[in-house]
Amino acid sequence: MKNNLLKNLTQYPEVLKVLNSCPNLVIADNTKQLLDLACGNAKQDFFKVEYDLPDGRCVTEATVARVRNGIAVNYLDPNMRRRDPDCMLIGDNKPSDKPRFHDRFNEDFTQLRQETFAWLASQNLAVFAFKTGAYDMGEDALAIVPVNAAFFALGLALLQGILSSEEIGESFSPKVIIYVAPPFRQTHFDDKQIVVHNRLDDIHEIFSYNLYPGPSAKKGVYGALIRQGEAEGWVTAHCSAVQVITPYDNVVTFMHEGASGSGKSEMLEQPHRLPDGRMLQGRNLVTGEKVYVEIRRTCDLHPICDDMALCHPDIQQDNGKLWLMDAENAWFVRVDHINEYGVDHELEKLTAVPSKPLLFLNIDAVPGSRALIWEHIEDSPGIPCPNPRVVIPRSIIPHIVARKAVSIDIRSMGIRTPPCTRKKPTYGIIGMVHILPPALAWLWRLVVPRGFSNPSIVDTGTMSSEGVGSYWPFSTGKQVEQANLLLRQIEETERTQYILIPNQHIGAWKTGFMSQWLVRDYLARRGNARFKEQQIVA
Repeated sequence: MKNNLLKNLTQYPEVLKVLNSCPNLVIADNTKQLLDLACGNAKQDFFKVEYDLPDGRCVTEATVARVRNGIAVNYLDPNMRRRDPDCMLIGDNKPSDKPRFHDRFNEDFTQLRQETFAWLASQNLAVFAFKTGAYDMGEDALAIVPVNAAFFALGLALLQGILSSEEIGESFSPKVIIYVAPPFRQTHFDDKQIVVHNRLDDIHEIFSYNLYPGPSAKKGVYGALIRQGEAEGWVTAHCSAVQVITPYDNVVTFMHEGASGSGKSEMLEQPHRLPDGRMLQGRNLVTGEKVYVEIRRTCDLHPICDDMALCHPDIQQDNGKLWLMDAENAWFVRVDHINEYGVDHELEKLTAVPSKPLLFLNIDAVPGSRALIWEHIEDSPGIPCPNPRVVIPRSIIPHIVARKAVSIDIRSMGIRTPPCTRKKPTYGIIGMVHILPPALAWLWRLVVPRGFSNPSIVDTGTMSSEGVGSYWPFSTGKQVEQANLLLRQIEETERTQYILIPNQHIGAWKTGFMSQWLVRDYLARRGNARFKEQQIVA
């Protein structure tokens, strides 16, 4: 593979210099190699990811435990356990509405770029090739990671795929490169997460100065797809999608968008039931009253995608509906709502006894044990981390729809809402479901409130906007360009319907995601039946 990969990099002399100068280079051909390296080697079951700093300190960024069902990674710094919404900086001078590196640090990124290359050249490195997006709708890409951070490389390879030596042909020419240099977080950035996007004329460089994969291995690659789509006139939507099959074999396909925590992963889950089979629709926080729902059989779910969906022109069918397909090879599933055994039997079984090893983040597990998704690491004594995650290859997810284009019937937007009572009014009350005209659907996608008690990011807890499409935090370009792309997309898909669904609370009622699950089942059973005028209240 060495010849296959390195011979394609002759047009990138800086990259070749780093790879040829490093003390030892591992060119990964598959995820098993990275899995073995995650704990140092295949025989070790525990590893500390450590870096020596110029001031003589040795910093432990993370611990890695080899468990029966994969690899469990835990960060020592609680702020590294979820994405910092302000971590992205732009290192170039191309058009962008995002903060630039020189604005925050009063210096050009060029010098730090060269320092990064020099540091990487002094490290044992792992490198591998992959493709962004799916099939020929993305770009060739490369990852360069310190070998002792192989767990990060494993996460990236699971999420985006990895090209074997046989799959790297003469035409392979990377347009995206990810460089990982963790200790710069301490030496240059006051322990903060920083990811710098440097868009050169022929390549999109992503410099990850931290080891949480959210801002770089996942959202960094997402940013590269958004940049490609902005240039070519298409969108990579921030959404999950699922085919809902009713007991009468009607099929309705949902696409669910929104900021982190808005219910994208939950849209792919069955409603959580009590031991007696009932579903708790809500509990009134003022009176203590509980409302239950009994449905003997809910609809079957066939997942399509979990977080990123290509809406590429090549897959549109010009039938008035939006067509999309999964942009990822694995799913980065948050499990904060699974806090005890038995909450979600299907996901618990899938992750406890998987057919392929998984990557667990922020899950409390010791070497040789079985990582369990309800055993969340604590940020502080008695306070569990709100962002436990597991990376699951889409190939092992039950009933998954093949990686091909599907058309969308209903496009929903989720929002986390706090309790709202007469004594303590907050956002106002968003009902179980709101039917949106296309114009309002577009406006919601421009604002995208981040919502109440967001579990996935480091945040102040105040109301804020995720921005255009809810993927704006990952975009490197101009906001107006993305707003116009979404407008054209909605204009061209007049047969797709739009709804708004709150989660967590409706007024004084604590609902969790039950409102979303019940609305999904109800609308699927309605099928293509339109609401009558008297059924809708303005």
